[in-house]
Amino acid sequence: MAEEAIAGAPGTGVDAQALDEVVRFTSELIRIDTTNRGGGDCRERPAAEYAAAQLAGAGLEPALLERTEGRTNVVARLPGTDPGADALLVHGHLDVVPAEAADWQVDPFSGEVRDGVVWGRGAVDMKNMDAMILAVVRAWARAGVRPRRDLVIAFTADEEASAVDGSGFLADRHPGLFEGCTEGISESGAFTFHAAPDLQLYPIAAGERGTGWLKLTARGRAGHGSKVNRANAVSRLAEAVARIGAYEWPVRLTPTVRACLAELARLHGLHVDVTAPDFDADVLIGKLGRAAELVEPTVRGSANPTMLRAGYKVNVIPGVAQAHVDGRFLPDGEEEFRATLDALTGPDVDWEFDHREAALEAPVESRTFARMRAAVEEFAPQGHVVPYCMSGGTDAKQFSRLGIRGYGFSPLRLPPGFDYQALFHGVDERVPVDALHFGVRVLDRFLRTA
Repeated sequence: MAEEAIAGAPGTGVDAQALDEVVRFTSELIRIDTTNRGGGDCRERPAAEYAAAQLAGAGLEPALLERTEGRTNVVARLPGTDPGADALLVHGHLDVVPAEAADWQVDPFSGEVRDGVVWGRGAVDMKNMDAMILAVVRAWARAGVRPRRDLVIAFTADEEASAVDGSGFLADRHPGLFEGCTEGISESGAFTFHAAPDLQLYPIAAGERGTGWLKLTARGRAGHGSKVNRANAVSRLAEAVARIGAYEWPVRLTPTVRACLAELARLHGLHVDVTAPDFDADVLIGKLGRAAELVEPTVRGSANPTMLRAGYKVNVIPGVAQAHVDGRFLPDGEEEFRATLDALTGPDVDWEFDHREAALEAPVESRTFARMRAAVEEFAPQGHVVPYCMSGGTDAKQFSRLGIRGYGFSPLRLPPGFDYQALFHGVDERVPVDALHFGVRVLDRFLRTA
């Protein structure tokens, strides 16, 4: 059935107003500057009030919740038709990372729509998905549609920092709002990945590496810079940082990554058994061309030194030196991660978690994954859905404290040459109007049938 027929047929898809609204909502949300620099100065409340107003217009009763003044979250429940079914969490964050206007072709907070593209910070991360959710819910209100499962809709603050004012606060202080939720969907999945001219992939996230942001501290003997000093804190720290940066983490294949490798091998016509004892993931990845980008970061853990701080004068040896490391560990890999950092830092450098969140794994054999796959393939029959694991993390980590299994599903159909992943936190962030139309149609179809 053609997309146009589905979109226009009463009761079988979103209406024309929803297609207009998803573009308008994306643009208007971008214009609300919710920059999160990580220092607590972000104010998501105007965007939260905007989203709450749209939900109220669809007959829902959204609650606005804050841990810190101005750091506002929105939660609403849309009852389903099957009271015995598990509820589904549908969530998106309202904050965005900073943008330097001088580097952009347009004002990053203009929400400008030009040549069929919506420009601005948050266009892909992730005010586009927020807009899709709002557009679908409002279209259902007009058509009298209800989903099978209860949907809990949440728009969160602070995802781009620690989530302490956002999903962490909601999970810890308001768990009752998510009663019955067993699964959730959010960002970073079901986008077009052009692996080759004739191979379009739609990766759906079914896992996330764990977050381990580390602070390293080396202590030594302070003294004059001209003297021999075998207990130099800077030297001790530098040696530990160099060991961490040079370390080759071993391959550890999680179920999600193994399923991804098997599917990618099949689509590339490669006959390999990813369950064989002698299977070499690196060899297969080397044969996958551009598709390797989807899986290479998640076959092993990682630890990247990112910040250094020591000393206050060139001729003074400081007694303390510190570094920060962005560490990521695989599901069931935290114990190995800790042991490896103990060995790499050595006896003269201490380390601690500055921020830690769990690694996640959700089943790819689930009914929900099958419904996501079917919704994408209905509107992109030339595409191939593959499961994958995110190298980074989302609010799904915090919601996992409530036993909610998270998937990355924010569908977008993108043209060749459109580097979606590079636009996350990048310059000239933007999203095609056609991608938003595709996304709202797919999201509508999935949520009706989930």
